[in-house]
Amino acid sequence: MLRSLMLAASRSGPLRTFAEDTPLLRPVVDRFVAGTTLDEAVAAARALTADRLVTVDHLGEDTTDRSRAAANTDAYRTLLRRLGDDGLAPRVEVSVKLSALGQALPGADGEKIALDHARQICEAAHAAGTTVTVDMEDHTTTDSTLQIVRDLRVDHPWVGAVVQAALRRTEGDCRDLAGSRVRLCKGAYDEPASVAFRARRDVDLSYVRCLEVLMAGGRGSGYGLPMVATHDPVLIDIARHLGRGRAYEIQMLHGVRPREQRELAAAGETVRVYLPYGTEWYGYFVRRLAERPANLAFFARSLLTRG
Repeated sequence: MLRSLMLAASRSGPLRTFAEDTPLLRPVVDRFVAGTTLDEAVAAARALTADRLVTVDHLGEDTTDRSRAAANTDAYRTLLRRLGDDGLAPRVEVSVKLSALGQALPGADGEKIALDHARQICEAAHAAGTTVTVDMEDHTTTDSTLQIVRDLRVDHPWVGAVVQAALRRTEGDCRDLAGSRVRLCKGAYDEPASVAFRARRDVDLSYVRCLEVLMAGGRGSGYGLPMVATHDPVLIDIARHLGRGRAYEIQMLHGVRPREQRELAAAGETVRVYLPYGTEWYGYFVRRLAERPANLAFFARSLLTRG
């Protein structure tokens, strides 16, 4: 119930405005978000690349203003030029949410606008010498997002897709996508039982089935790369077992289990950190709190300490 309430709050415009205008939250948000500016994001990415890889997300989801979608696109292009100029592109890629690029715009043009903007970002990534992964959002956007990924891969076959183990359809999507760059996560959205597994055990079992499909596909393929996005040590151990003899990544969020990230990297695992930045951090931040009780406890302790 608490998770459902928090996920609903993550889409509340008034709560978002209040939170983003409240300086009290900033020190707590900094655990999960690498600042609000490009310079802060690049500095955080540079520090992480000492032993890990990074994917940077410029926050700005659920955009319903066309000029804002264009501004988000320009922010990514600027970021990618900076990564190239600073020599970080070999170890730092970007993640994009299509709703930040116009997918959620009213009418039939939203998908076309998002595709055009995503193409611009992919071209900038190619020029910089890095890659792009297209994030997945709630289930109502899954078909649209995967179609845009397919369109992008015509010219940029290295574009990464994201799938969510919580969705009942995802094992089939993994079969279709195996042999390409695919990030498998559990899913951070409050989806109905008609399309999603609701019990944690069922989500975990789905995750393992999907992981088996991805690890079995595309061995020797130039673009076949399972990206295992989880903080669950059991699932990480399963991924390390299934991934023996092939390339894969373990992906974890900035600010979540950082010591374990470093330990995995020291053990020879390829670890990539999901590093968000920007002023529109509210939705991302609330979903992180909703995912794990430990995050909520950290949040409460931090506020009490500051008080």
